[in-house]
Amino acid sequence: MIVMVTKDNLVQAATIHSVSWQDSHKAFCSEEFIALHNVEHQIKYIQNEMNQGKIFYMLITSKPVGIVSVCDNLIENLYILPEEQHKGYGTELLNFAIAKCDVPALWILDNNEKAYNLYSKHGFILTGNENKLSDTVKEIEMKK
Repeated sequence: MIVMVTKDNLVQAATIHSVSWQDSHKAFCSEEFIALHNVEHQIKYIQNEMNQGKIFYMLITSKPVGIVSVCDNLIENLYILPEEQHKGYGTELLNFAIAKCDVPALWILDNNEKAYNLYSKHGFILTGNENKLSDTVKEIEMKK
């Protein structure tokens, strides 16, 4: 079941975001930076994103396992708990988010092969647009 994230389930969504974000960034971020992205930090992050018009959704199976946000045609914040990955939950949330968009677009870190493979498998292609985040990391845009 996919539900909208509200103040009533925000802590669950922030927990998914925190655990999954930390796991996906541990290979290239410092331990100190990773530790900053705890549940409390991610609650504030999600609240801020929602205040800017993004709608967050959470996938619940026997427990909450993933989140995604959509704003207009932009899909962001697709995170699945590490222990729940490779079970089709990312695809389920992605297809849900795609259905909310006219021309779906998203940005991924250029070093995130898992994300690139998932989105390519579902028809997203690189646009050539990119944002440099640091000397070693940049975001790249994909559209369907």
